[in-house]
Amino acid sequence: MRRTVSIFGSTGSIGCNTVELLLLQGGAKIYDVKVVTGARNIQLLAEQAVLLNADMAVTADESRLETLIEALAGTGIVATAGSEALRDAAMTKVDWVMSAIVGSAGLTPTLEMAKQASVLALANKESLVCAGELIKATCAKSGCMLVPVDSEHCAIYQALAGGKQGDISRIILTASGGPFLDWTPEQMANATLEQAMAHPNWDMGQRISIDSATMFNKALEVIEAHQLFDVSATQIEVVVHPQSIVHSMIEYNDYSVIAQLAAPDMRGAIGFALNWPERQPLPIEQLDFGTMSRLDFATPDEIRFPALRLARRVLEIGGLAGAVFNAAKESALDRFISGDIGFLDMARLVETVLENLHVKAGQSSSLDGLEAVMTFDREARTMGQNWMPK
Repeated sequence: MRRTVSIFGSTGSIGCNTVELLLLQGGAKIYDVKVVTGARNIQLLAEQAVLLNADMAVTADESRLETLIEALAGTGIVATAGSEALRDAAMTKVDWVMSAIVGSAGLTPTLEMAKQASVLALANKESLVCAGELIKATCAKSGCMLVPVDSEHCAIYQALAGGKQGDISRIILTASGGPFLDWTPEQMANATLEQAMAHPNWDMGQRISIDSATMFNKALEVIEAHQLFDVSATQIEVVVHPQSIVHSMIEYNDYSVIAQLAAPDMRGAIGFALNWPERQPLPIEQLDFGTMSRLDFATPDEIRFPALRLARRVLEIGGLAGAVFNAAKESALDRFISGDIGFLDMARLVETVLENLHVKAGQSSSLDGLEAVMTFDREARTMGQNWMPK
């Protein structure tokens, strides 16, 4: 029997790599693809649906439904659109599902996936940042296995094979440092959108690339590590590793360190999740230690990259501070992309919103339900949209 799968966010960088791996491993002969989803790139979404012989294609953009219907005419593939359609599609029972919708827009579908899938490959870190307790409780109730797809958390997941979770002394997340690793604050203040998107190692979408440049992506991963591996803020360390070869490390209580190394290629983490608990050959570059001259590590500068400090503040506050943090971050990112605020203003905006809402957020929990999460999300976004640089 073919394995049933769905891909949410199939037209993004993670989704495209997932489609590539499915095709390399046999495509429709091996996998019964139920759902593929995207947003604006309708031509690519339709092509993916046809290549994988999917049952359904969903666009988040309702205004593009007619275009999708036309692109799929004669294929027998059902076309739907909108947030409700995404949620309904996520209720499809499958063996394996990729959650790769970017941002908090992926939260509601991910929660539904956790109820229906046997294995949830989670690339949407915002789900755990905003509603980690709710996602984990849902997985526990349904029996869904959550396998992280962020390269760092995938590395930690693999390194746990060398010991017990209760024996962890530290989780060490590596960060490339992004394009502004050696820039001065004065240079960063004038950074352009194009410069912020120019990641030196990883091929990612616009928003994730900018989040990497600010280290907000790493800040989200700190919160995600806390949720995934049940460790405190003091047990999570970030080190800058410009080569992006060591994806992350675990230090155990005997101070031995186990690291996972691979070329900087997201197909490694995606392929691990796709084939879990087995392993299959993947189309990524094999490391050549004979020609690898050096692996560098350094402590990140939290004056130039305050996002890491703010992540620890989120863990200190607890409750729904993660939902506030993520919504403020997304609002700040929107405003930077539109040219409304500068690069360094993003962290200032997030810190202001977090401190204004921290008391209420700390008294709440995602276990109060999805509406509680979305209430803080909306309030933080409104505050972020109205924030003005001093």
